Amino acid sequence: MATDKTPPRITRRPAAAPAAKTIQRGPASRSLGDAKPSATTKRPAPRQAAQRPATAGARPTASKPPRFQRAAKAEKGPRSPIIPRIVAYLNGVYGHQSMLFNWILSATLLLIVFGCIMVLSASSIDSIKAYGNPIIISAKQFGSAFAGFIVMTIAVTRTEAFWERWSLRLYWGAIILQALVFVPGLGVNVNGNREWIRIPGISYTIQPSEFIKLALIISLALLLTTRQPYIEDQKAYTYTALVRAGIPILAIMAGNDLGTSIVVLLMTFLMIWLSGVPGWQMRLPILLVSAAGIVSLFVGSSRIGRIVAWLDPSSSDTANNYAWQSEHGIWALANSHIVGQGLGMSTLKWSWIPEVENDYIFAIIGEELGIIGALATVAIFLLLGYWIIKVGQRARDSFGRLVCYGIAIWIVMQAMINIAVVLKCLPVLGVPLPLISAGGSSLVAGMAAIGVVLSIERQNHLDLDGGMRRPQKAR
Repeated sequence: MATDKTPPRITRRPAAAPAAKTIQRGPASRSLGDAKPSATTKRPAPRQAAQRPATAGARPTASKPPRFQRAAKAEKGPRSPIIPRIVAYLNGVYGHQSMLFNWILSATLLLIVFGCIMVLSASSIDSIKAYGNPIIISAKQFGSAFAGFIVMTIAVTRTEAFWERWSLRLYWGAIILQALVFVPGLGVNVNGNREWIRIPGISYTIQPSEFIKLALIISLALLLTTRQPYIEDQKAYTYTALVRAGIPILAIMAGNDLGTSIVVLLMTFLMIWLSGVPGWQMRLPILLVSAAGIVSLFVGSSRIGRIVAWLDPSSSDTANNYAWQSEHGIWALANSHIVGQGLGMSTLKWSWIPEVENDYIFAIIGEELGIIGALATVAIFLLLGYWIIKVGQRARDSFGRLVCYGIAIWIVMQAMINIAVVLKCLPVLGVPLPLISAGGSSLVAGMAAIGVVLSIERQNHLDLDGGMRRPQKAR
């Protein structure tokens, strides 16, 4: 039976009033004042620490109220395993979103997984020749996909205000990174193009031009949004935007990468046009850029050789080295039939097609998976672009809308250019197939761009849908 004797530490405190001993918790106590304690309410037992006798001459130590001590004990429980915590975090990032969010995410992951499988199939022979192991090149692609997923997850959790605040930093950071390709010892020249940076200490390279695309889209979208009141002024609006895009384009052209320059230039013109600029402001820039583009096509023996091989359908793969790659790409597609030769059963990947896992991976897709697989790949890209445009239409301001439009133009247009090159509808330009071709920089940059789109859709989901799964109609 508990005694009524008070512990020594508590005896030093003044006696409390009878009404403040034990207060009944409830609505009445909050509205009508202190209520009379009920008969069934028991006085809480004194804490064990308070029952210890005080040492003579010892300085009394301050103690926290019981409620804070109980909260501290609850926080010191054993930490859960890392895997459940990662799953819970990913569920918080990607879960409970709109159907449009889920469609874009599903299409992106499908293209990435499909691309890793096709890179493994297409690069196995070249990997054996270079490293003696059939999975070395594809292992780098799987590692890049994992790194890209981390970058995409980080991008999804950002807000539009973050991208607006960091737009110029990303823009100049990408340009500085592009300038490093001309630093001796860092820049790498491959097939006449100086577009890569070798990371010291490891056999891994970065292509800065892939990150320039995303940085330019975000920066250009913010510029066109802030200068919307001056849209009728050609110098303050159109020319300023073209100068903003011209700096990275010239940096890419200095590295002799014509294909990437064309993609960035077309992306810039379409973004300016979709911002609502009057058509007459685009006439002179288009004429000047077209003239400069025609001149650049005939600068360099490699470009002239590719164009001549493309214009002459009778060019032999043995007589003209520039016709070798495009001619054998057509052979691979001709060997496809309806359902293809089967996954991993390509014959043209046995050193018949240069850069088969990069620029010409669509030829292996057609040969191994047939017309059905090739058309399915095209359909997924078109659906992905359509869904990204729908996100832009649902955006709350022109910044989010232009960012989504620019990313959709980049991914879909680059995919169509790559496929057109394989089909010999265009000369060889050296443009990879987004999210599929081998290349860590291209894959990581593409996944980061999808993360930006998903971050905008997360905000749309809160503003327009109120957390509902089914998205509302575009405003």
